[in-house]
Amino acid sequence: MRHPLIFLTAATLFAWIYHVPAYAGSPAKAAEVPATTQLPRSVRPSHYDVSITPDTDAMKFSGKVGITVEVVEQTNDITLNAVDMVFSSVSLTDAAGQRTWNASRIEVDTSRQTATFAFDHELGKGRYRLVLDYTGKIATQAAGLFAIDYPMADGQKRALYTKFEDSDARRMIPAWDEPAFKATFTLEVAVPGGQMAVSNMPMASQTNLPDGRSLVRFAPTPKMSTYLLFFGLGEFERIAVAHDGVELGIVTKKGSTGQAAFALESSKAVLKEYNDFFGMKYPLPKLDNVAAPGRSQSFSAMENWGAIFSFEHSILLDPAISSQSDRQRSFQIAAHEIAHQWFGNLVTMRWWDDLWLNEGFASWMAGRTTEKLHPEWNTALDEISRRERAMDQDALETTHPVVQHVETVEQVRQAFDGITYQKGAAVIRMVENYVGPETWRNGVHGYMKKHAYGNTVSDDLWMQIEAAAQRPIKAIAHDFTRQPGVPLIRVESAICANGETTLKLTQGEFSKDRPMKKPLHWRVPVIVRQIGSELSYNTLVRNGAATIKVPGCALVIVNAGQAGYYRTLYRPAHIGQITSNFSALKPIDQIGVLSDTWSLGMGGLQTPAYFLDLIKATPLAADPQVWGKIAAEFATLDRTYSGDPAHRAIFRKFAIGRLAPKLAQVGWIARPDESDTVAILRDQLVETLGTLGDAAVIGEARRRFTARSADASALPGTLRKAVLRVVAVNADTATWDQLHAAALSEKGPMIKDQLYDLLAATEDAGLAQRALDLALTAEPGETIGAAMIRRVALLHPDLAVDYALANIARVNTQLDASSRSRFFPSLARGSFDPAMIVKLNAYAAAYLLPTARRDAKAAVANIEYWIKVRRERLPLIDAWLARNSN
Repeated sequence: MRHPLIFLTAATLFAWIYHVPAYAGSPAKAAEVPATTQLPRSVRPSHYDVSITPDTDAMKFSGKVGITVEVVEQTNDITLNAVDMVFSSVSLTDAAGQRTWNASRIEVDTSRQTATFAFDHELGKGRYRLVLDYTGKIATQAAGLFAIDYPMADGQKRALYTKFEDSDARRMIPAWDEPAFKATFTLEVAVPGGQMAVSNMPMASQTNLPDGRSLVRFAPTPKMSTYLLFFGLGEFERIAVAHDGVELGIVTKKGSTGQAAFALESSKAVLKEYNDFFGMKYPLPKLDNVAAPGRSQSFSAMENWGAIFSFEHSILLDPAISSQSDRQRSFQIAAHEIAHQWFGNLVTMRWWDDLWLNEGFASWMAGRTTEKLHPEWNTALDEISRRERAMDQDALETTHPVVQHVETVEQVRQAFDGITYQKGAAVIRMVENYVGPETWRNGVHGYMKKHAYGNTVSDDLWMQIEAAAQRPIKAIAHDFTRQPGVPLIRVESAICANGETTLKLTQGEFSKDRPMKKPLHWRVPVIVRQIGSELSYNTLVRNGAATIKVPGCALVIVNAGQAGYYRTLYRPAHIGQITSNFSALKPIDQIGVLSDTWSLGMGGLQTPAYFLDLIKATPLAADPQVWGKIAAEFATLDRTYSGDPAHRAIFRKFAIGRLAPKLAQVGWIARPDESDTVAILRDQLVETLGTLGDAAVIGEARRRFTARSADASALPGTLRKAVLRVVAVNADTATWDQLHAAALSEKGPMIKDQLYDLLAATEDAGLAQRALDLALTAEPGETIGAAMIRRVALLHPDLAVDYALANIARVNTQLDASSRSRFFPSLARGSFDPAMIVKLNAYAAAYLLPTARRDAKAAVANIEYWIKVRRERLPLIDAWLARNSN
């Protein structure tokens, strides 16, 4: 059923505001240590009345906000956050409404992103109302209030959205724009005829204006941080379904709601699961997910309370182009963002030091929920890949703790990374496994109940988990969240005597770039299991060592089930036994062992031959995700061999020899009874083999591409992306021109964006340069050009970096503020040229504040590491390939 907007009657609104139990409870106890702030502590807001009148043609807006504030320390001025605003009127009225003072002075500090209003009157303690009239800018990238232009069959359209996290609410509303300054909000917007406005809460009223617009007013929000406020405006449609007193909706551009059915179904299932898990029902009357065309270089979705924002490519499913991977991604993004409605929105980190409380928990919760509600996807195995991304970053000198000290806006933006998300989720997974799922859940219940509508630090969570577990947890948690790095568990010996196996374990640290580093110490929960057994045995490695006894003499796997955040280093004889018995391992442990041997081999702690031995021992019948892991690492090795065609050809022959039989088994055509994991593997194999230069795969992909117009079955939606990627990577000039013509004529934003992405995916350097030249024109769209440059960088990092630096002013216009300090380093990460290190350092010195250089330093460390791999590890792989040439 379609709903253009939700309305609440006055009676319903009154009942909701005053009788929902969640709002009747006492406020959370204030933290003993004051929250970090960049603003004076003398004034606190409690409510904002916001009125916005957009002028989309002029890309500006006028605003008026009335803020109820509490002066807690006597003062003559009020300072809040504001960016790119011009104030025309500032006044302050006392609580009784009897006296009003106009600001005697307005000072805007651009560098600190603040505005200060001085009054010729001493403001004593008490309540006041601050009223501000101002104008602001509508951006072209996702920061503050921004516009997205997109093509439709009846012409070009423009829609408005907001993205306020981390520190961009101040671009639309003068506000105390920090997470601890929670307040309630009412929002009203002047809406042009034929357009729909969406916000966190349902519409409360709509008044027609003489000029054909309408004034839409939304119901007041719960108490929340500024970064969670949302506003969207455009030619939208909405589908909705009710569940347990909440109306769930998906909002799309007109004509796209048919692609939203799975997202809506998923949202309903996830909300039901979360209401049960958290022991507290979702407290708002509606929950929308607003799907927008375009994309950002820094995020795919944002958890605004009651009005999640997602780019449509990440949440909608178009049968013509969407794969099984897209389906899983849609579900997982919904699960992640809905988890934030509790962890992040209802309970919010006090300051950005504890951002992981939001993002790590939501990442863990999404993984847990996907695994529970879609067991057929077997996504427990995917969690290892996410953990690996964190470990890759965490093993470099440039890493940082999960709980990190944040002082500036630039540092906040750098905090949204693999440590915060993936390591945070991995640590939660490990601790949950250590205390048990029910104990963990009981601890979360206590945390949510105690801190609802408040702000917290990490120890608030650990105290509740420890109370539920009735044993020390904080010390373990602190080891993994307050210090950086990856523990290394060495299996020093595994000796069988008298019918039991004794394992001696020691703890070191895995580092990719500091082989002589003195290891940190962790208390590490370790689980071991014998091959062929379902029984697990646990120990806690502390003070650097532990011994564990296991009944029987069968081969033992350490980190069985892969819940631990650490690397496992076996003795050569032990890894030899694992290789001989590899087919008997559970798939999750096969992937875990492959991951450890890959990283330890590339990092120089053991020979990379062990990894290749495992691949050689992998049976054709192994789990599809095991083969997916092998395909992914083959693709990485192939990039590492770039610039060495002779040795690359030898490697490719081996890699194709392993993957091609698996593709022959899987086939190009989906079978009616095949699993989702097989469908995903098919795409991976086609793309990887096409990248490796497999003539048979390239030929078949080109045949299907050529036949697509006459034979619709040649390019089914589920296979389309993989086939087109192979065609694009191996494109000649004529094929590239065909793809370009298709992009120019396409009217659907999702397909159009995908085609421009393909133009940038070519291996031919000349065609890659054409893609770069195209990226910064108006043709692809303001949100697509930067994505094209990043796509070129995957195969041509040096070309992409040189082009982006030569056009840095124009490139910056295609980046939202939160991604600028990260974008250029991301282009360079795949380079093997020492000269790139010089370029990156020069770029950082010229354009980045010292506090904003973490990503540049990490990219340099990554380049240095892969140069070392190419120099020291590839010769060992070459030798293995020579010994195993048959």
